Parts: sequence; C-alpha cells; structure tokens
Amino acid sequence: MLIELLLAATFVSALWVFVASDETAPKLAAWLSLVPLGLSLYMWTQFDAAGNALLAGSEIAFETQIDWFQFGQYTLQYHVGVDGVSFPLVVLVTVLTTLAIISSWTPIDERQSQFYGLMLLIEMALLGVFTSLDFFLWFIFWEAVLIPMYFLIAVWGGPRRKYAGAKFLLYTNLGSLVMFVGLFMLVLGLGDSLTHLSLPAIAQGLQAGELSQTVFGLAGEDLRAVAFLLLFLGFAVKVPVVPFHTWLPDAHVQAPSPVSVILAGVLLKMGTYALLRFNFTMLADVATSSPAAEIIAAVGVISVIYGAMLALAQRDLKRIVAYSSISSMGYVIVGLVAFTPHGMSGATFQMVSHGLISGLLFMSVGVLYNATHTRMVGDMGGLADKMPLTAWIFVAGSFAYMGLPLMSGFVAEVLIFIGAFDSTVVAGAPIFTAIAMFGIVIVAGYLLWAMQRAIFGPFELETDYEIEPAPVHDVAPLAVLLGLIILLGIQPDLVYEAIQDAIEPVLELNNVFGGELR
Repeated sequence: MLIELLLAATFVSALWVFVASDETAPKLAAWLSLVPLGLSLYMWTQFDAAGNALLAGSEIAFETQIDWFQFGQYTLQYHVGVDGVSFPLVVLVTVLTTLAIISSWTPIDERQSQFYGLMLLIEMALLGVFTSLDFFLWFIFWEAVLIPMYFLIAVWGGPRRKYAGAKFLLYTNLGSLVMFVGLFMLVLGLGDSLTHLSLPAIAQGLQAGELSQTVFGLAGEDLRAVAFLLLFLGFAVKVPVVPFHTWLPDAHVQAPSPVSVILAGVLLKMGTYALLRFNFTMLADVATSSPAAEIIAAVGVISVIYGAMLALAQRDLKRIVAYSSISSMGYVIVGLVAFTPHGMSGATFQMVSHGLISGLLFMSVGVLYNATHTRMVGDMGGLADKMPLTAWIFVAGSFAYMGLPLMSGFVAEVLIFIGAFDSTVVAGAPIFTAIAMFGIVIVAGYLLWAMQRAIFGPFELETDYEIEPAPVHDVAPLAVLLGLIILLGIQPDLVYEAIQDAIEPVLELNNVFGGELR
C-alpha cells in the first residue's frame, strides 16, 4: 500500500496548502513535500523488482490490483506498481518538486497558497503517470497533469503567459487525442481475448499475436503499424521532438523558473517514458523493422542537431536552456531505437540525468534573474564577482550538460553512444551515432558562449540596485541538485542496475542484442 500512501499524502498535502494562508503556504508546502520525498526514498531502500512490469514472468514492486468497475467487456482496475524503468522517475518527481517549491520562495509573491497547492497537485498527477498499470487510470493521471501546469503558466507566467499556456494545452491535448486513438485501435484489435485494460494485459496480448480483429479496415501488421505511428506522434508532442517542439520554448520562457524545473525535469519525461512503454515494448516488432527504425533514428538525430542549433542562436538565457532540452530528448530517442542493452538503458538513465541537470540550469537562471531582473546574455557580465556561488554552480551545471566526466550527463551520453553505435536494428547506425555526437560540440559552443558573457568578464549591468549573493534558500536547492548529478556520475549503478533489470526482458523477448547484456 506504499504507492497509495504516496499518492494520498501528496493529494492531501495539496488540499491542505490550498486552504492555508498566503503567509504560511510557502514553508507549509515545503514541509509537506518532504513526506512523499521521504516515502519515495524509503521505498527505494525496499525496492526489489525483477523484470519489466509489462511483460510476463516479471515481479512488480509495491503492486496493488483491484477491480474498479465494468465497462462493456472490460474490467477497469485500480492497478499500480513500479519497476526499474518507472521507479527512478518516481523518485525524480519527489526530489524536483521539493527543490522547486523551495526555489519558489523568492519569485512567487502573490496567490501563494494556490501556486503551491498546484505544485503539489501536479506532483500527485505525475506520480500517478509513472505508477499506473491500467490504461484508464494512467490516462486520467496523464490528462490531470495538464490542468495544474496550464494554470501555473497562465497565472504566474510572464507577459505572454496566457498565449503560452493555451498553446501548451492545445498541443498536448491534441497529442493525447492522437495517442488515445492509436491505443484503442490495438485494444479493439485484440477483441474478446482482452478482458482488462491493464497495460501488462495489452502488452502480453500483442506479444502473443492475439491482434485478430479488423479496425478501420486494418488488420494484422497494417493495424500494428498505423497504431504505432499514432502512438509515436502523440507522444512525440510531449517529448517534444522536431517538428512538434514549438510549444516548449514559449512555455518555458513565460513560466516561472520553478515551474520550468518541473516542466523540463519531469513533464517531458512523460513522453519518453510512454514511448518506451508503448512503442518500444508493446510494439517492439514495428520499432525494429525497416524503415521504421531508420526514420525514428533520423528524427532523434535531427532533434539533437536542430535543437542545439536553435539554442546557439538564442540570446535569452532561459531560451538557451529550453532549446537544449529538445536536443537532450533527441539523445533519448536515439538510444531507445538502438535496441541494445546500453542504448535503451542509457536512454532511460538520460531521462533521470537530464531531469536533474535541466532542473539545475533552470533553477540557476531563475536565481540570476531574481537578482538582475534580466535573462538577456548581452545585458549581463561579471556575475561571478557579484554572485560567486550561484555563478559557479551554473558553470558546473553547464559542464554537466556538456558531458563532463564524473557527472551523470557523461554517463548517460557515453552509454547511449556505445549502444547506438552497436545497434543491429538501425541500418547505418554508426553514421547516425556520429552525427548525434556532433551535437555535443554545438552544446559546448552555446553554453561556453553564454557563460563567458553572463558569468565572467567585467561587470556591465547598469542598475539602480545592488547585485548581492543569493539567499541560502535559493542556493541550497542548486547545491543539492549538483550533488546528485555528481553522485550519479560517480556511482551510476544506484539507478542503472535497476534500469537494466527492466530493459533486459524487452530485448530478450524481441531477440535483439547489440552487445553483452552486462
């Protein structure tokens, strides 16, 4: 019942903060957020799962399966549980939410009880996405994430906050609709053999070749291919990959920096997590076929290079970090489609690593903005002298993004590149990998350029107020994130071993290997 306790504690905390006064809401939310954080860390010490939650013969950790209600021939269930793919993301949600709430104390000064209540509400919805194993329940949480995120952008965002919030809601809702159609094509295609909408039942039915019904005039391999395409397009909006990325920079720039931490650190991972669960596990045979594998690899590589080039062209520090997220998610796509042990496991590790690094950079930009009231690189300069600790943490986070050894970004990228290079699924895998690796050069270019002009050199910002070091409650979350990035860079097996245990059954079931499993 630990997952139920985790969800209930977060939901009750959100309600409590909603009715609290604005004066008490910030610290109350921070204290209450420690409950799901502490519970998730305790669960990690007790975590013992073997295999992938969607595949037969696997052990699911903290599983609860209760019949909910009948819908035609389908029994809808309250079915939750975690494995080595989902549980690291559960812990990531709780860590980033607590740190984002603390980092909100300085910039959020109005309607505070509503803001912090929504932050805890979105945490609960995200936890539901990563723990649900019934499609109906999972879809409820999937859509529930959109509501608080829309209000967090549209109410507390910048001058174009309503436009950015509406664009975010429109894009992601459209993606959800496309995805929903794709999955229900598979559900209807399974016919009477499917009596539950649990994700394991759907996955195992597809693996057993029970897709016997005709849907929209499509059957068999054609039905699988069309459903795969619809699912991929729906999730690609959430990732986002090029060309479905245009909502992301607007949302990031207009959102308060703590909200950008949740948006980049966790919400984007919903897309890559769903791709892994649905496209690359349920329909792995389509993902590994030609030319589908090569097309997906090309989409990933284009996202890496194009996202990096867009970041290189920016002058707003927050836009630079926003576009870099597109590039980083491209690496996840490249790793997943490789269908090798290190490729898929490295892509999953990248989800966690990028969540920490992007959270650190967005939080750092927010702290710099709180002090300078500008995000334009050309307006800054010499901040290392005025805000030395914040500046150096930002530099360290930038190096983590570039893949500096002994940091989690290095581990993730090396694993992805090794796995992608060895792929036997993608024709021309070494070429795709080499092009993707060039993205690191562009990343280094725009981050070094931004650091040189914003952090170092003479102080040039003309203000009628004194630029002072950030308060402790602004710097402490940065230090914690940097510590976690270094910890995973030195000891990646803290999460990588669990990830491998969940990825190996996917490869074994589909008989695709590009190297040793260990």
